[in-house]
Amino acid sequence: MRPGEFDRRLLRRRHETLASDVSLIASEFLGGFQLVQQIDRPAVSIFGSARVGEENSVYRLARETGALFAADDFAVVTGGGPGVMEAANRGCQEAGGLSVGFNIELSHEQGLNPYCDLSMTFNHFYARKTMFVKAAEGFVIFPGGFGTLDELFESLTLIQTRKIGGFPVVLFDASYWSPMLDWIRTRMLEDGLIAAADLDLVHVTDLPSEAVDCVVSRYDARVAEGSA
Repeated sequence: MRPGEFDRRLLRRRHETLASDVSLIASEFLGGFQLVQQIDRPAVSIFGSARVGEENSVYRLARETGALFAADDFAVVTGGGPGVMEAANRGCQEAGGLSVGFNIELSHEQGLNPYCDLSMTFNHFYARKTMFVKAAEGFVIFPGGFGTLDELFESLTLIQTRKIGGFPVVLFDASYWSPMLDWIRTRMLEDGLIAAADLDLVHVTDLPSEAVDCVVSRYDARVAEGSA
């Protein structure tokens, strides 16, 4: 079956193979959960564009961030693809850490990068995104496109609605994210569509060390209070 064909079939209003297709989805969730159980240390999920090349400063900074998380004995979880994902996995693996990739089967662009110690390739975005959340003690989001924004806002929604704990969400590269945050403040907040406290859910930085400290220190505090 070609990439995307299953999901297109599943999302049609009339669906003749419902039971068997739901079983396939359930097996993918099970496989993902089993892989998460193999992560033997706290982990961070790092998101960002698949289209960033090795020559880009964002790649270098994501690689450095992955290495710093490994030095703090955190596993690094990414989407397992190229670009920022590859950079973070690479930095982690090169520093002796545990590098994890939750890849997705697509008809273009995505393939598993060679820097993953544990990996699984998913057919369904919704199963894959659940694993990013299940594995993580925090999220670091580098510049990216629609997929990165999807992962960012799903994370914030889950925290805002208390479906998950108040994990840190770090936006890396202030110049990239500032226009979006300005719009959130001047439209969403002023129109009463979010609360002022919702803006406190994100931390913005340009420093790999600060991104790592934001996640690790919050996790250490949760361990100390017994809520981790």
